Amino acid sequence: MQATHGVNEGVASLTIDAIDGIQADVAIVNTTVFTADAARSWSDAVAVRGDRLIALGGPDVRARIGPDTEVIDAADGLVLPGFQDAHVHAPFAGLDRLRIDLRTAATGQQCMDTIAAYAAANPELEWICGGGWALDCFPGGTPTRQALDGIVPDRPVYLLNRDGHSAWVNTEALRRGGVDRSTPDPSDGRYDRDASGELTGCLHEGAAHSFNYDHVPPPSTEMWQDAILESQAYLFSLGITGWQDALVTPATEQAYQGLADTGRLQARVVGALWWDRHRGLEQIEELVERRRTSARGSYHPTAVKIMVDGVLENYTGALLEPYCGHRIVGASGGLTYVAPDLLSAAVTRLDALDFQVHVHAIGDRAVRMALDAVQAARAANGHRGNRHHIAHLELVHPDDLPRFRQLNVTANCQAFWAQHDPQLDVHTIPLIGAERVGRLYPFGDLYRSGATLAMGSDWGVTTADPLQQIEVAIRRVNPATRHERPLLPDQRLPLTAALGAFTAGSAYVNHDDDAGSIAVGRRADLTLLDRNVFEDGCLPADATVTHTFASGALVWSA
Repeated sequence: MQATHGVNEGVASLTIDAIDGIQADVAIVNTTVFTADAARSWSDAVAVRGDRLIALGGPDVRARIGPDTEVIDAADGLVLPGFQDAHVHAPFAGLDRLRIDLRTAATGQQCMDTIAAYAAANPELEWICGGGWALDCFPGGTPTRQALDGIVPDRPVYLLNRDGHSAWVNTEALRRGGVDRSTPDPSDGRYDRDASGELTGCLHEGAAHSFNYDHVPPPSTEMWQDAILESQAYLFSLGITGWQDALVTPATEQAYQGLADTGRLQARVVGALWWDRHRGLEQIEELVERRRTSARGSYHPTAVKIMVDGVLENYTGALLEPYCGHRIVGASGGLTYVAPDLLSAAVTRLDALDFQVHVHAIGDRAVRMALDAVQAARAANGHRGNRHHIAHLELVHPDDLPRFRQLNVTANCQAFWAQHDPQLDVHTIPLIGAERVGRLYPFGDLYRSGATLAMGSDWGVTTADPLQQIEVAIRRVNPATRHERPLLPDQRLPLTAALGAFTAGSAYVNHDDDAGSIAVGRRADLTLLDRNVFEDGCLPADATVTHTFASGALVWSA
């Protein structure tokens, strides 16, 4: 029997006949409504009763307004379906917001000042932890343990970088972990070393994560719950009513369960259970059991996240052709964390068990491996409707672009990355060369090839704000520096496609057919902006979210 994805249970419970004559709890008028339906149709008002949309369009909405209806005059704003983020790390980003959050630091000195202030304010903490530092804040993208030693010499410090692929530690942390210059690199990562072979204090990929799991005290369940609630409140303020958590561990899953049991998880969350790349197919039985026992309320553990490669900046993204430059680790085309045969076998088996597979693939070799794995699953199982998707897609070989539509694989786009920024220009482009630069983030080509597009922020790697991301998708320039040259402008998306990807597209990936578009009878997940971004002269990042409704409840108001 096909496993339920926990989505459409309430759709048919409120029929059109039952809606007739019901008074609205909330009516939004004097607005433009982008429905994000298949026809990309428009309306001018919407009405909500309970958790359902009961009317659409001025005459029908006015007929539902009664003495107890709250009427919101949108003042020519724009109503959208609630945004859904198809790839986010809410527990980890929320945890950093509660500890050391370096995402707003623009320089190495600002990072140092933030760390020093936190350590001074929390003298009782045994470990100083947080994250969010950017490669471009430090020469060569590599901060040093000596810099941390100067401000926190006597307590261990562990700080993940913004993309989660490297960590920065001080000498005391290395000592506690028993890591020194004689320690060999793990098979799935490395310890950064200077010219003399001494450890710099940067740990990459598996070296960073195994150090964390083995030596850094884990947060309590209550701390994870606080982190998720912090993220939920923040995401609601950005108009996001649901998300797919792209890295669910047993610890964060326990936190989600507790929040769902007590009704505090108001967003709808799909959990992508983490595939342990150090194990094989034997772990699938455990994933099935976790899906069976963990699902409850608004938490749906129906996906499995498989990380195929790393990132280009540290030579761990998997490429079809070798990297340019030097400091190459392992094979000249980067690393893969799951062998091709095992990946195909895993995807085939997970697909047969009606899991959705959520793949991390940065380099063109990783993307091809992921597509090959889905093709193997299709050959073995046929089309089972599990809505597999590949996230990041920094480099895609032109031959693989049409395969997304052919295999019905969704392209999960991190649109904010598709711009010239210091990390791309300094730490990525020199490693891949001119020809491959012309293939970075080919979202326009994927759209024109007929691929289904979803969007995810990868927050806390970069901003969670959908409006910022959508503007980059349609302009390929950072909204803060709109005068600068765009990155591959022919890869821009139309505004309707970008908005559709962050609403209907991501809801499709999340198996949430009760949301993602605005229609009578559907769940009332709505986002109201203060202006209509389709009007001439208005760009998405200029708009502000004024109201967010999740299942008909007002969860954010400016």
